[in-house]
Amino acid sequence: MKKTYFISGIDTDAGKSIVTGLIAKSLLNSGVNVITQKFIQTGNTTSSEDIDLHREIMGVEPYEVDTNRTTCPYIFTYPASPHLAAEIDKKEIDVNKITEATATLEKQFDTVLLEGAGGLFVPVTREYYTIDYVQDTNLPLILVTSSKLGSINHTLMSLELCKKRNINLVGLIYNEFPNDSEHILNDSSKVFQHYLNENFPDCKIVNVPIVRNNDWPTIDFSDIL
Repeated sequence: MKKTYFISGIDTDAGKSIVTGLIAKSLLNSGVNVITQKFIQTGNTTSSEDIDLHREIMGVEPYEVDTNRTTCPYIFTYPASPHLAAEIDKKEIDVNKITEATATLEKQFDTVLLEGAGGLFVPVTREYYTIDYVQDTNLPLILVTSSKLGSINHTLMSLELCKKRNINLVGLIYNEFPNDSEHILNDSSKVFQHYLNENFPDCKIVNVPIVRNNDWPTIDFSDIL
């Protein structure tokens, strides 16, 4: 069965791109015909650095759908939220263009991993937010969190938004980077699990260890896919 997942994070530095690449790597190693897509890329010119990172982690060369920008229809030069980056480049964002690109990829691949830009309430336009797109498309959501100080607050607020919007949350990825404190690392996981047990009992947590020297690990994500 063809499946598309939206991958978002609790903020812009949660580790979405690495997690997206690792999920794709795991699926590829399992024989799944998988592709990654970037919702909107900012701070780039002609290509998406996040798509490039996905391919590096997957251990593959860029696909034709990368070079013709099907995997990233919108690339803006200024490193900012999509709505502002688009305004600076004097462009307009039509989310239908992203949806159409996803549909094109779904015809060629069994699984599409659509990585967002920043967190769930990042503005796509002045009136439309990332979480609106996730809700409107009814895509299953994989949320990436981290072990840094402040992640509990950001994570629980994101989860509350998902609950309020009836988002289909299928997985919480706990990125162990930066692991500045073993106390925080261990306790945060307990807090998240308690919340999920109460509000998203079918949602599983998958831990991603700190990656060093681009030594990309193989992780089992089968509990959430």
